[in-house]
Amino acid sequence: MAIKVLIVDDSILIRKMLTDILSSDKEIKVIGAAPDPYIARTMIANEKPDVITLDIEMPKMDGLTFLKKLMKAYPIPTVIISSLSRKGSKIALEALENGAVDILEKPKGRVFENLQEIGYLIIEKVKAASRVKKINTFELTKLENKRTNVLVEKTNRILTVGASTGGPEAVYKVISKLPHDYYGTVVVIHMPSGFTSRYAKSLDKSCKMTVREAKDGDKLYKGLVLIAPGGKQMYIKKSGKYYYVEVKEDRIYNYHRPSIDLLFLSVAENVGSNAIGVILTGMGDDGAKGITKMSEQGAFTIAQDEESSIVFGMPKKAINLGGIDKIENLKNISKELLKL
Repeated sequence: MAIKVLIVDDSILIRKMLTDILSSDKEIKVIGAAPDPYIARTMIANEKPDVITLDIEMPKMDGLTFLKKLMKAYPIPTVIISSLSRKGSKIALEALENGAVDILEKPKGRVFENLQEIGYLIIEKVKAASRVKKINTFELTKLENKRTNVLVEKTNRILTVGASTGGPEAVYKVISKLPHDYYGTVVVIHMPSGFTSRYAKSLDKSCKMTVREAKDGDKLYKGLVLIAPGGKQMYIKKSGKYYYVEVKEDRIYNYHRPSIDLLFLSVAENVGSNAIGVILTGMGDDGAKGITKMSEQGAFTIAQDEESSIVFGMPKKAINLGGIDKIENLKNISKELLKL
């Protein structure tokens, strides 16, 4: 049976574009396109969609307010498709905390030059959302007395983390439980540019470690977490005693930029047995090949289990490839990391 999708966006151009993109996939049926939340509310009651795509900045009622009302009355998996305005990116991240399952940048500018990439991502996010069995809410709790980390001690091991659908919550729940001086950490989440920067700032206020969006050439120290910027690829390199990151505007890999596989493959090559790999919730197979290569080079690897995953695609693929040492519920992953 086809996935029934309702599009909610005040732009007639975006509604038409999303309808065309989603209708091109035989597994998806667009049941309607609403210009505002009030019309959407009626369509939801009548049509009962499986997935909703939702704009954030709309007249009459903003997307976040609508989402909160929706989750109380009809907890339907919702994908946020938002602009990169300062207001839009902030509210979109709040939407993730309030039950939205994923986030995408709204198509803009010379969109037809990369329509294939955008189309694939939109279809993938909608399909992933349709597999969500339980809507989660969470809160990036701000630390009351966060200490200022002195980032001078080189890290002798590297923690690498990859996540997609459900990733912002999962990464927070792992990183927030690690001490201020844990191993240098690198993270790839499938999020667009602009949103990764704001997410890193929010995570920094919620974790004992220092969290930043990565910049090309950043060294890794104990107590530092670097989040790969959306729209760019990130790699781990080594110079003398120090590990550092390369951040490049390289090609899309396996439909993703940033790609978990490219980071993990560079870790396998340049860090070897001094690495720890964690693959979390997400659709598809990005990261599975890379974490398997890390395991082959002596890294210790962990996959999130099916029960706690929003979507079990990426961890399942990694497990099937034989690249995982331990399969853990999300709430136990940080405990395993602390044992190391």
